Amino acid sequence: MGALQNFERRLEQAISGAFAKAFRSAVQPVEIAAALQRECDNNAQILSRNRRMVPNRFHVELSEPDLQRLAPYDSAMEAELRTQLQEHADNQGYVFPGEISIGFESAEDLTTGRFRIRSEAQARVRSNATHTQVRRATALVEVNGTEQPLHPGTTVVGRGTEADIRINDPGVSRRHIEFEVTGTGEHLQLRVSDLGSTNGMLVDGHRITTTGLRHGSQVKIGNTTLTVRIVTEDADV
Repeated sequence: MGALQNFERRLEQAISGAFAKAFRSAVQPVEIAAALQRECDNNAQILSRNRRMVPNRFHVELSEPDLQRLAPYDSAMEAELRTQLQEHADNQGYVFPGEISIGFESAEDLTTGRFRIRSEAQARVRSNATHTQVRRATALVEVNGTEQPLHPGTTVVGRGTEADIRINDPGVSRRHIEFEVTGTGEHLQLRVSDLGSTNGMLVDGHRITTTGLRHGSQVKIGNTTLTVRIVTEDADV
């Protein structure tokens, strides 16, 4: 309970006690903090003997009155919740696949003082692509809120530093799949191949080792889904 008490004290210092007055008869910040801890505990996935992966994106659903009371303080509260959640993860040997994100949303079916948590694990995505390369790409993949260009030739996706698109997902191998782009314009063709990964890949829900792709095709590796976008006048090439 000490960690939650420290959280309450930090939050009160951050917003001068105003939040506590606003929420005197409604949902309490410490209740949300405890629920976020439980969400991590209940969704921990074993990576190794001493490491477990937990969700890093959290959606706190509240009644509309509670959400309105929270609005002036949501930034300060989110910052303190992230700090408290990181401390809990450090103590439990949890790892996050990407940055912690906590958002607050309204839910019509909730009454004042009630709330619920939704969570997901969303891996961090990195590459060396520039904004100009993304803008000029004729083929790309959308993954975890980012757009990554697929250049003519091959693009390797994986968890390792040698991959062109790096995804911090423990279910992804160091070199997991390879996209191949050939042709241009209406003759552009796109193909994906598994590189002998541990967990394989799903393309539009089907387990497969190599196949051609269309605009909108979805390739799932580990816990991550990549959606193909072909930027041509006819997007159904």
